[in-house]
Amino acid sequence: MTVTVSSTDHRAPGMWAWTILRILLGWSFLWAFLDKMFGLGFATCRADDSSAIDFGCDAAMISGGSPTYGYLNFATGGSHTGDLFSWMAPAAPDAINLADVGFMAALLVGGLGLMLGIGIRFSAIGAALLMLFMFLAGDVWPENNPVNSSHVIEMVAFVGIAAVRPTRWSLNTWAADNLPVLGRIP
Repeated sequence: MTVTVSSTDHRAPGMWAWTILRILLGWSFLWAFLDKMFGLGFATCRADDSSAIDFGCDAAMISGGSPTYGYLNFATGGSHTGDLFSWMAPAAPDAINLADVGFMAALLVGGLGLMLGIGIRFSAIGAALLMLFMFLAGDVWPENNPVNSSHVIEMVAFVGIAAVRPTRWSLNTWAADNLPVLGRIP
């Protein structure tokens, strides 16, 4: 006897794992947005030599800093991509450009969408594309593993999240019923 459980059933075995993964990955995106925007001292605004935190330092986007400057100018210089991504790089650490705005929007929309469970498929596919671009920009031949990197693993996780239906631990149904714009989207 075989039992078939539809992936749309929120009671399906393992759906709790997809829900937890969705919320954790959403938080990692939202936290990256908050840290880069306000310089909270984790990846942004922490001194290299003393580990002291300078909240809201010049590297924070709210203070005019560029969240993509370091990555696009220094992590993408490998021979595998050449100058493919260098055209996106801001000219200086305090020069905000379209890549910065797009990157920060992807972090915010992806993080909120995944955490709240609203527009999960849209958020997860967008997050997977962001991971693909980050992989292509810096990890095509990862330093520590010849097969993959965390960007590839996260990309596959986001595709999995996009493939399953929202569970009861999402605001998707509420949003469809109460927000007219979202209610019209299949």
